[in-house]
Amino acid sequence: MQEERASTTIDEAFSDGRLIDEALAKSVQEALRRHKQAGNPVVEWRDGKIVWVAPEQITVEPAHS
Repeated sequence: MQEERASTTIDEAFSDGRLIDEALAKSVQEALRRHKQAGNPVVEWRDGKIVWVAPEQITVEPAHS
């Protein structure tokens, strides 16, 4: 699967969009995981308002290998 992604051109990635969506979702999960581990809050947009989320309330998906 890694080889398939390495051979994808920028134009192909933008026209399909799935690779970009996957990369963004993975990056968000990693950022949330790091904030939680470091004990740092994050900011979320909820119901049109900015809300601070305490580290113990941050939910992350299990890491995939």
